[in-house]
Amino acid sequence: MRIRWPRRVFAQVLLVQVATTAGVLMLVTGLFMAPLSSQLDHESMRQALAIAQTTAEEPGLPRELASTKPSPSGPIQAEADRIRQSTGALYIVVMNRRGVRWSHTDTARIGEHVSTDPSRALSGKDVMDIDRGTLGLSARGKVPVRDSAGHVVGAVSVGIAYDSVRARLMSTMRGLLLYAGAALAAGSLVAYGMSRRLQRRTHGLAFADISALLDEREAMLHGIREGVVALDGCGRVRLVNDEAQRLLGLGPDAAGQSLDAVLPPGRTTDVLTGRVAGADLLTVSGGRVLVANRMPTDDGGAVATLRDRTELELLGRELDSTHGLLDALRAQDHEHANRLHTLLGLLELGLYEEAAQFVAEVSQEHRASAEQVAERVHDPLLAALLVGKSAIAAERGAALRISPATLLQERVVDPRDLVTVLGNLIDNALDVSRTVGVELRAEGSTAVVRVSDDGPGVPPEQREQIFAEGWTTKRSPAHRGRGLGLALVRRLAERYGGKARVTARAGGGAVFTVVLPEALAPAADSERHEAGGGIRQGAAR
Repeated sequence: MRIRWPRRVFAQVLLVQVATTAGVLMLVTGLFMAPLSSQLDHESMRQALAIAQTTAEEPGLPRELASTKPSPSGPIQAEADRIRQSTGALYIVVMNRRGVRWSHTDTARIGEHVSTDPSRALSGKDVMDIDRGTLGLSARGKVPVRDSAGHVVGAVSVGIAYDSVRARLMSTMRGLLLYAGAALAAGSLVAYGMSRRLQRRTHGLAFADISALLDEREAMLHGIREGVVALDGCGRVRLVNDEAQRLLGLGPDAAGQSLDAVLPPGRTTDVLTGRVAGADLLTVSGGRVLVANRMPTDDGGAVATLRDRTELELLGRELDSTHGLLDALRAQDHEHANRLHTLLGLLELGLYEEAAQFVAEVSQEHRASAEQVAERVHDPLLAALLVGKSAIAAERGAALRISPATLLQERVVDPRDLVTVLGNLIDNALDVSRTVGVELRAEGSTAVVRVSDDGPGVPPEQREQIFAEGWTTKRSPAHRGRGLGLALVRRLAERYGGKARVTARAGGGAVFTVVLPEALAPAADSERHEAGGGIRQGAAR
């Protein structure tokens, strides 16, 4: 039956760790037992050699070996039995120069020739080995027996039973295996705990599932049209997808760096790092309106998502402009209806001269108002904006006054930016006051926009805060959020290299000043543009 490899990460890691622990313990045990066995053998041979040397040093042994015959009841056999019993040796054999035994554990073998070669010991050398003889396998020590003149007259062979050596080894091995088993059990418990922890971290998924999830995550992150920024517990960028790089202007090397290092200070950085908390937070980055959400993770990090609401915000502002235009048209319709009723009454009363004079005055008043704006502001979009806002102000019972210092004859590089700035400032002023002053002038290629009101003003401690994204004191309309108008104004000014600020107005109220360097074309370009417009107009005529 084929054993199937487990699919779960938990089971695979546990099996590998237990197998690794068992293999390491077996290897360590083998490496320990091999030198231990050799050491025990050597110690047994040294013990046998020591007993043989002690026996050979007996004073009467050379004389008795030369003067007596081999006999079970001889003095050499008696002395050998005494030493054997006291030392626990397997045998002690005393032999003459011909290799004939004078002593042996088995007395029947006394007088016989030894079973192993005694030539080395009889030649005067000490011998240690493990060999098999008549009593079986043993650790042996052989030494020569010398007389008083130093001549070799025989030899002593001592054997230590190899079973005792093996018994010592096995007793040591039992203890070693006991410790090894305890270590294996402890290692298995540790492996089980680590595998269980890994199972919780991987949610019990298999390696194939994790690999598939990673592939799907990469495809999803780089395929969705929302920016995703993942942060670790230290606030460093762990992951940033393509859309987030585009929205935030980040490079591919942003991973591994802190957000404060790759993004400029501001609300966007504060939202992504969590210093500003909340859901669906609005922020402006690089002229784009973003909706940010931040979700903390278990490891102390967070995942932030970014949605580009620039187009939606532009549509919302266009809707605001449309509503403003409708309000202006409604105000003009109401005003024209009143004038027509007045004109109709004059005609019914037969006051024809008074009716004609009334029509002339109304026409001249309207034409004078529009012509006054057109003479001071040559850009048609800005002029139309001021005329429309004047009508809206009149409908609300407020007055929009164009400052005598207003003069903008130069061509505007991008009128839409000035429309955004001027429209937001006028709208904010009309929400809080009854009189709004507008000044729009050129200083070389720099456009200066100043809008004042007679409202409650802005406290000094809030004069920087009101330019932050999401900060507002007004109720949000249904189609979009509040708190972006002044933020967009400041971002536009900063993009041009200028600035936006608010100060107090003499007599109460606030004065918003926006400086936009390089927002106007140079004089030469402006003259060429006007000349080209004149030629085209002449050709059209």
